[in-house]
Amino acid sequence: MSVQLKKLADQAIVITGASSGIGLVTARMAARQGARLVLAARSEAALRMLTAEIKMEGGEAVYVVADVGREEDVRRIADAALQHFGGFDTWVNNAGVSIYGRVLDVSLEDHRQLFETNYWGVVHGSRVAARHLGERGGGAIINVGSSLSDRSIPLQGTYCASKHAVKGFTDALRMELEEEGAPISVTLIKPSAIDTPYKDHAKNYLPVEPQNPPPVYSPETVAEAILYSAEHPERDVYVGVGGKLLSSSGKYAPRLTDKVMEAALFDVQQTEKPKPAGRTDGLYGASEDLRERGGYEGHVAESSLYTKATLHPLITGAVLLGSGLALAAWWRASSGGNGKSAGGSKTSEQDDVYTYE
Repeated sequence: MSVQLKKLADQAIVITGASSGIGLVTARMAARQGARLVLAARSEAALRMLTAEIKMEGGEAVYVVADVGREEDVRRIADAALQHFGGFDTWVNNAGVSIYGRVLDVSLEDHRQLFETNYWGVVHGSRVAARHLGERGGGAIINVGSSLSDRSIPLQGTYCASKHAVKGFTDALRMELEEEGAPISVTLIKPSAIDTPYKDHAKNYLPVEPQNPPPVYSPETVAEAILYSAEHPERDVYVGVGGKLLSSSGKYAPRLTDKVMEAALFDVQQTEKPKPAGRTDGLYGASEDLRERGGYEGHVAESSLYTKATLHPLITGAVLLGSGLALAAWWRASSGGNGKSAGGSKTSEQDDVYTYE
């Protein structure tokens, strides 16, 4: 069955984890495009501020204080959408948290708590959304996984395990809904490392503060992919070529990838800043601040040509073809047709796509 999705301006969208990082950027971006929003997170203060901000700018939004690990809380999110907007058209399962530390050092209690948010939050949200969208006549379920849904890395093993579980659940849900003929698009978003407060909210077993391994992308790159998928049915969307390369290397050269990670990813995920005494995290409690970025000190890519190319292949192909023809015409004119520049100097080699990420 072909799934037809509405334009954002005609949609009501549920976003979990809306008070920080990717969820916060997605909410603001969706509001600017005219979507009506149901915002969910654990911090009422942050949600109240965000909702007031959106309304002040002419948007429509309501909020629900909810822990997605509790099914009754997730049902209240759907109830709020029904009460205020008559239902919803897209449900974004975005809430998530991480743990830094060797998997054997992480307590079983912490392992389970992370799965309550990262895995069970997606299960609860998807079940509620699928039931409602089936009755409503269609829509989109968008689950935010990770490039680590495909390939684990050291020091974040619990997080990787939860995202592998999210991928397995999402793939099965998609097939089952398609077999039933349900007009519901199911998308898995797979971000690379993103500059959000993710590392600050993570529980940390390391002696020092953690950091993202490069390449690092802006949260806007993920928000754009989420909102594109709310209008256009997509199966999987990798955000950033870094994540795609990680997934591919793990698939085609798993043992070599193991060795490279063992040599590099222990050090690159740790700073030289000692972990402060009494460090707080978001594993069990809510973050109160509305922060989009995490203050990554290296280069942050504000866009991803790779992701844009995968989502807009025809437009990208036309642009590349046009650019190639223009470059060829310029080269012929400047070289006099003999392959050399007028001044006899050699032109510099073009950077590849990865550099532009």
